Amino acid sequence: MKKGYYGRFGGRFAPEVLMETLRLLEDAFEDIKEDPLFWDEFRGVLYSYSSRPTPLTFAENLTRHLGGAKIYIKREDLNHTGAHKINNVMGQGLLTKRMGKDRVVAETGAGQHGVATATMAAKMGFRCTIYMGEIDVRRQRPNVFWMEQLGAEVVPIRDGTRLLKDAINEAFRDWVTNMDNTHYVLGTACGPHPYPEMVSFFQSIIGEEAKEQILKIEGKLPDRIYACVGGGSNALGIFNAFMNDPVELIGVEAGGKGLDTEEHASRLISGDGSPGVAHGYISYFLQTPDGQMKNTHSIAAGLDYVGVSPIIAHLKEQNRIRVEVITDREAVDALRLTIKMEGLVPALESAHALAQAYKEAPSMPEDSSVIVNLSGRGDKDIFSIAEAMDDPGWKQYIISKAGEYESHILH
Repeated sequence: MKKGYYGRFGGRFAPEVLMETLRLLEDAFEDIKEDPLFWDEFRGVLYSYSSRPTPLTFAENLTRHLGGAKIYIKREDLNHTGAHKINNVMGQGLLTKRMGKDRVVAETGAGQHGVATATMAAKMGFRCTIYMGEIDVRRQRPNVFWMEQLGAEVVPIRDGTRLLKDAINEAFRDWVTNMDNTHYVLGTACGPHPYPEMVSFFQSIIGEEAKEQILKIEGKLPDRIYACVGGGSNALGIFNAFMNDPVELIGVEAGGKGLDTEEHASRLISGDGSPGVAHGYISYFLQTPDGQMKNTHSIAAGLDYVGVSPIIAHLKEQNRIRVEVITDREAVDALRLTIKMEGLVPALESAHALAQAYKEAPSMPEDSSVIVNLSGRGDKDIFSIAEAMDDPGWKQYIISKAGEYESHILH
């Protein structure tokens, strides 16, 4: 297989001015892949700073309630900053140090990658700029607040759809202008080579841990593993360790308001996605016949990216992974059930994977098991979750706080 390609997907499509920087990044990445001291340093930082290893929790109440397969939940929500994103950014931060650069830029949708990057920059002493679509800035305001407190400059993008794809465009523009001292910390397994491979490599620690944990608990491999799929980093992170094992891997896309509408983000199974080139690589994108990117929708800000990892696209075509879709409503229902039955508050992204597992587990044998990758916690989604649940107490709180601020301004 041609380097940087996964079947017919992947590649490195970038302005000529950026090619040498990408080649240097590839060289640096190849060096650290073969350096056991780097992997030890990487693990050491995650274990001492980000609370790894994260536990594999048996969802006893849900298993009893649903019947069928035992449900285990890989707790990436317990990472420092609340999601799996910290795994990748700490790896890229160490790599940035090795390359002798002192500034990082990043894109973010749900805000978790932005918070993780700002955290890494504060820890490692980098200057940091985060690009974020204006719509995401509004719905993920708590994360914007923390990014700014961590010292990052957050730049709202008011062009285009004002979502993640536009934030990626701006981050690339910044990088092209400041290549000498800046590294672009791409947050998911997309973009030009070597990013898909590199992000998957740093996230693979999830699956390595989960495999060791489930074998210790059950004495055998799980029957199925579920993970939500936006760009694909958390899915590949847990899937990679099981790729050569007889385990079914299920990726779950965002169905939004339904595949019979245009308000969804399903690139792989809706029939609305098609192969194309954007953001430096070939994959499936939601695009018009003339290659213009479409608007997307998901209640989960981290799942409404217009494309998908070229690795995920290839695995889907090879039938190594099965892809399903969950609507906004199904995700919120799964979130409610998880909170009620297990006392866990999943991110809206993760709730998509949970919802699919809850659909399928009851029809599986009782001696079987499944793992769901809980990619993040729901604190960041409190505005979206409270609105989706139509919670009267939350509404009253917001009205009250707005009244207090208005009164303060007037006086």
